[in-house]
Amino acid sequence: MSLACYDMTIPNSRRVFLPRISASVSIFALILASICTAEEPSSEDSSSRVSFVNDVMPVITKAGCNTGVCHAKAGGGQNGFQLSLLGFEPKEDYESLVKSGRGRRVFATAPEQSLILLKATGETPHGGGVRLKKNSEGYQTITKWIEQGTRYQSETEPTLVGVEVQPERGIVQMGKDQQLKSIATYSDGTSRDVTNIALYESNADAMAEVSETGKVHINDIPGKVAIMVRYQGKTAVFTAAVPLGIPVENVPPSKNFIDDHVFANLKEIGIPPSPLCDDATFLRRVSLDIAGRLPTEDEAQNFLASSDPDKRAQLIDSLLKSPGYADFFANKWTTLLKNRRDDASDITSNFAFHAWIRDSLLANVTYDQIVRELLAATGTVIANPPVAWYKRVKDTKQQLEDVAQLFLGVRMQCAQCHHHPFERWSQDDYYSFEAFFSQVGRKPTGTRGEDLIFHKRGIATAKNVKTEVALKPAALGDSVGAIPPDEDPRLRLANWMSSPENPFFAKALVNRYWKHFFKLGLIEPEDDIRDTNPPTNPELLAALEKHFIESGYDLKDLVRLITNSNAYQLSAIPNEHNLADRQNYSRYYPRRLQSEVLLDAIDDLTGSKTAFANLPPGTRAVALPDNSYNRASAFLRVFGRPDNLSVCECERSQSSNLAQSLHLINSNEIKSKLAAGTGRAATLTKKEISPEEKISELYLCAFSRPPTENELKTALAYLSEIPLDTNGKPVADATAHQQNLRDLIWALMNTKEFMFNH
Repeated sequence: MSLACYDMTIPNSRRVFLPRISASVSIFALILASICTAEEPSSEDSSSRVSFVNDVMPVITKAGCNTGVCHAKAGGGQNGFQLSLLGFEPKEDYESLVKSGRGRRVFATAPEQSLILLKATGETPHGGGVRLKKNSEGYQTITKWIEQGTRYQSETEPTLVGVEVQPERGIVQMGKDQQLKSIATYSDGTSRDVTNIALYESNADAMAEVSETGKVHINDIPGKVAIMVRYQGKTAVFTAAVPLGIPVENVPPSKNFIDDHVFANLKEIGIPPSPLCDDATFLRRVSLDIAGRLPTEDEAQNFLASSDPDKRAQLIDSLLKSPGYADFFANKWTTLLKNRRDDASDITSNFAFHAWIRDSLLANVTYDQIVRELLAATGTVIANPPVAWYKRVKDTKQQLEDVAQLFLGVRMQCAQCHHHPFERWSQDDYYSFEAFFSQVGRKPTGTRGEDLIFHKRGIATAKNVKTEVALKPAALGDSVGAIPPDEDPRLRLANWMSSPENPFFAKALVNRYWKHFFKLGLIEPEDDIRDTNPPTNPELLAALEKHFIESGYDLKDLVRLITNSNAYQLSAIPNEHNLADRQNYSRYYPRRLQSEVLLDAIDDLTGSKTAFANLPPGTRAVALPDNSYNRASAFLRVFGRPDNLSVCECERSQSSNLAQSLHLINSNEIKSKLAAGTGRAATLTKKEISPEEKISELYLCAFSRPPTENELKTALAYLSEIPLDTNGKPVADATAHQQNLRDLIWALMNTKEFMFNH
């Protein structure tokens, strides 16, 4: 006899009255019926039986029911109906759908009256709107599953092992379409076409759009674009080359493998590169990129006058040997490593940590050794400065997330609470990585705010907060073997990271440095490396990774390799074909000088140095040890110097705003620099040289080049003018000349050519 009940959650128009055994047991009878009918029907062939895991969950995921803004939302889902994010926990979802909520979401005896179907089709009010149509395949699948008894999964049922997309790569013309086919493969060797039920996402909507059924439409931007295909926790990627189709013939000669890969890619997609930049542009560009400073007037004059065919390579070598290189890159790394001053007691550790990074870079300590010294640091800040990182980053979860993102390019934050939505990382992966830091011990020292960092003897574990299982250290899916109680797990982690077989360590660094010199990483964002976020030039990235490993993780060698390439030395001026290119490096992409570099450049141009508290006179902004100087410098704050709160380079603001323009135009700080008695305007006024020579000096300082004929003519005309005072009377000649020089310096300072590296 069929058992049913009256469900109060269904509107009057949909209430179903069926014979009752008794009013007092009707609700429990329905639950019993659902549980009882969950047995596998013996009358049906197993191939026709609908599985919750393999058949129903894909429908729910495709409908968007288990996204983070719907029933997979943290804190109970929606209206008490909780699902796991993107279906990564099907057992929990089954319990929630079939057994929780008093069993009211499915009706075994009247499948079409099941609340899950009434809500999804909009027949019952639903905050998420219509998610399924009654004539859809997904609707029929869920209906059949309920009819068959809401089966979960049989012991012999095959499990999903992967998904592939066909084709994986292709060349698709602008304005054309490409239909993708998604194939799921199972543990028993079978496969299924899941094209209509897989999920699709473009990594660049401006370049390509994709429909719900995998039809890709290519827009009018040339380059490389990727479409992520996701099916029940498995992913695949389709990569399309979108050609512009212009013949590429006159390319610069290749100086190393970087040029081979960049120019080969440009030929494939038909984007002609810009020509090589001139000497003045290269001198200024590479000095800013390696040493974070403008070339001096003498450096500019000597470089431009030299006829040595190898002078660019020699310049690169000299910059790598200079203190400016160590200052500039120490500023980069200490920012990412959160060298932050929150209290006066932080001064010692801040200065010591910055000095350690700077000295390591100047001495060209290998990258793997720097990371090893940081991760496995023990002792006090005075004896071993790398332990300062553990002072700033105390929580083990924050330690694992920072290390993974900064040194491996893997963002693990999502996996703390649920399976990563775009990657293969689970909660077990997260907490087993945390276990590497579980034995870091601390003891207070005699110095306020300073701890002694040491390794606590014991078995390293971290508990998965969901399963409450204690997990031993494991490195993102790789085993590092059993770690005895007396061995520091962090050393085992450092060994794994620096292994030539590690798929993340070298790749993350070369991608980060590529972005430093080219504005855009081969993978963007630079610290989000995953299968579903492929590089725009995978062959180039692989070659850079291989070279870096074979060099012994030599950072200076990597910088030398990149800056010596003709790809780096291309002009920033676009030709008629490559203006729209934003990812193929057919030209140099100009970028605004970061706050510290711009402040130093203004100091150089005006001849007036910024003073920083408790630091020697003449200390440059790029050499500041921590974030505390932001509070005293309106310029650094306005122009986006970070507060060292994050390992993401995105914390540094590179966007322009009105406050920046006003600061350069009319701030007291800029006025005082221009009017300084020992500044450049005052000094040039006293120099017994011609106006042409004075103008040339300013242009060499600002742009590393002499003025053009028109620029010289305009500047001479301005310098010869006699300004009027507030009473309308002509200013004295000496005062007028100095005032005009200030105005000329101010005008050069506010040009895009000055504020951008190009």
